[in-house]
Amino acid sequence: MRVAKVIVDVPTNQTNHTFDYLIPEKLENLVQAGMRVTVPFGPRKVMGFVLDVVSESDYGKLKPIEDVMDITPILTGELLQLGKWVSDQTVSFYIQTFQAMLPQILKAKYKKEIEALTEEELPDALQTLFAGRAVMDYEEFVERNGDYNLLLKEVRNGHVQINYLVKSKETKKTIRFIAPNKEPYLLVEALEDIDPRAKKQRQIIEYFIGNPDPIEQKKLLAVLSTTTATINQLVEKKMLKKIDQNVYRDPYEDETFKRTTPLPLSLQQKKAIEPIWQAIEADQDQTFLLHGVTGSGKTEVYLQAIDKVLQKGKEAIVLVPEISLTPQMVNRFKGRFGSEVAVLHSALSPGEKYDEWTKIHKQEVKVVVGARSAIFAPFENIGIIIIDEEHETSYKQDEQPRYHAREVAKKRASYHHCPVILGSATPMLESYARAKKGVYHLLEMPDRMNEAAMPPVEIVDMRDELHAGNRTMFSRNLLESVQERISKNQQVVLLLNRRGHSTFVMCRDCGEVMKCPHCDIALTYHKSSHQLKCHYCDYKIPMVKQCTSCASKSIRYFGTGTQKVEEALREHIPEASIIRMDVDTTRRKGSHKKLLERFGNGEANILLGTQMIAKGLDFENVTLVGVLAVDTMLHLPDFRSSEKTFQLLTQVSGRAGRHKLPGEVIVQTYTPEHYSVQLASQYDYEQFYLQEMEMRRSFHYPPYYYLTLFTVSHPNQFKAQEVTKTISKLLYKHLSDRATILGPTPSPMVRINNRYRYQCMVKYKDEPNQREIVRKIQDHYKDEIHRNDLTIQVDFEPYSLM
Repeated sequence: MRVAKVIVDVPTNQTNHTFDYLIPEKLENLVQAGMRVTVPFGPRKVMGFVLDVVSESDYGKLKPIEDVMDITPILTGELLQLGKWVSDQTVSFYIQTFQAMLPQILKAKYKKEIEALTEEELPDALQTLFAGRAVMDYEEFVERNGDYNLLLKEVRNGHVQINYLVKSKETKKTIRFIAPNKEPYLLVEALEDIDPRAKKQRQIIEYFIGNPDPIEQKKLLAVLSTTTATINQLVEKKMLKKIDQNVYRDPYEDETFKRTTPLPLSLQQKKAIEPIWQAIEADQDQTFLLHGVTGSGKTEVYLQAIDKVLQKGKEAIVLVPEISLTPQMVNRFKGRFGSEVAVLHSALSPGEKYDEWTKIHKQEVKVVVGARSAIFAPFENIGIIIIDEEHETSYKQDEQPRYHAREVAKKRASYHHCPVILGSATPMLESYARAKKGVYHLLEMPDRMNEAAMPPVEIVDMRDELHAGNRTMFSRNLLESVQERISKNQQVVLLLNRRGHSTFVMCRDCGEVMKCPHCDIALTYHKSSHQLKCHYCDYKIPMVKQCTSCASKSIRYFGTGTQKVEEALREHIPEASIIRMDVDTTRRKGSHKKLLERFGNGEANILLGTQMIAKGLDFENVTLVGVLAVDTMLHLPDFRSSEKTFQLLTQVSGRAGRHKLPGEVIVQTYTPEHYSVQLASQYDYEQFYLQEMEMRRSFHYPPYYYLTLFTVSHPNQFKAQEVTKTISKLLYKHLSDRATILGPTPSPMVRINNRYRYQCMVKYKDEPNQREIVRKIQDHYKDEIHRNDLTIQVDFEPYSLM
């Protein structure tokens, strides 16, 4: 008897463990750990992951597995272990973690087909099933009692492959080839039978007598200036045949990447890379914090470290924040390692993502460059993991499982005995504190390449502008500097920390702000659609003409959005050509890249955008960076707001003067005296670190304390408050006296989508049984959670307290 231990796709507390299923005889040699199967569960059939295969069970009569969804495991043994660990760390369900490791296509409902890849003789049993076809439905194989073991053997031999088709959407791309269906000497004979007037047919046959290899139909049509109708006639006469061949969708197929070779390293790069090389050679799982200013040459250090890993025959994972997965970043890796690189990020279509993942899974590539979820790439011999811009909050997933890619990277590195590099010009305070304590190995790169100075930063106090009678959103100094750059044919980057046209709409008579009826959040005005929208639940209404509260017509827009800035710029500087980059202009696939290409080609003098333009951009003609509204970020109800402001200012300042032309930065603010603004203008990370750490220590924030945030939501406000109160009491009772419990308190956004939200927070240094208590709390409320009335979110390392 063989028994599979299966985690079923039913995410509840009661089902968060393995269930035993009998492996039927026909699947005996097929089922392995890491595969997905369909199993009967109560009255329905569900998908599940096989975690283990054993020879006995403690239970009596077992239900058999219905079918296998994969012919080979899609999760490695290491990923199965990792999934359990992530699930325990984040107190999430095992099924959620395993699903998070896979591309979207493998989570959808899909059908499978079996494709014969070879003209060679397949075993008779399979040939009978294929009956002369190249492709057959997997269901048909099951219905006709196909031999699974034989199928598996032919898959391993590379004669057959399994394709996944998602709900009629193609998950694979095929290219049609045309090939001769007879030997060349038979074609010569056949030529004599073709009517001399059928010149095109004769031409095609003559072509294949000299070139017997298959040719892409598109190319054949172009080479011989012929038509598909002519080809079809020859196919009907059995002289030619059509072959549809699967190809990977390559999101970068239209691009040619200029091959680059390793650059000579500067003194500081050499000092930084040597300890990394040593760790690679010695197979050590060490964590390095590479603290290098913008433009110091961190990417070259990454590339040469990866080179060392590839020479050892191992693989590399490189994580970059979604926002800086710019074409420039992809170019650098593809240029150095060519087709050894797979790229995973959200701008790819599901099919493209699946193809890139398949290349990794089949071990056809050695390097993966991607956003957060690429940390789960199914490599089996990892030699290095690199996390660039490690301070970015997007490395933390904000829904279950709430993992941080950095912690998963360290866990995988300890399994593979390889180093992790965390790189940043403005590391997270927690990371820098760990490096200072010696938990991480600190590597410093304080100078820019080519000895260029960091651009000088000028802080403009907008209060003075107001007193001088300037009521526009641009200081006089910034406008003059922009005009001067344009006259010199140089380029400008303007950053606004916002999106939309106008932040909110207010009645000047009664002070009423137009809010979302479901979320208690000010609605944002979008000029292009002339609508008010909620950015939380997507509620939208046409722009109001009078106040909903007092019927006054004194409705005014307040705040600034990118569209509004663009209009004001055109008013002040009519000769300027502007490219705007924000959520609205980069919605379409590839638009991000096209806009940057246009700016890089000099088609505009000004690039205006939100945070997405603060990172990773490298344009030699940019000599001025203007930051329009620092204060919006500085005053968020979040203990990290000073740190985020310092990071953003440092990052965006690094976009100016990266090449031969000197750069300048102008920062507009209403709080110029704030230490994060002052120290960012001096690029003084060390001083900022000391000052911010002082603040964190006195208020008991990380890295001195850990935080756990509980957020409770329910359609009934009183119920949400009550549950949060009960949770606080339970935490008081079961945690040690050293833990501080804050709350219950309404969340900064009390209502989202007609659900009320309350929260409480634990500050602690060491609470080993905290996760156990969280599980008990979830168990206590399991019925209400199951009914979907109540949600209890627990975040062990919250990055947003909103």
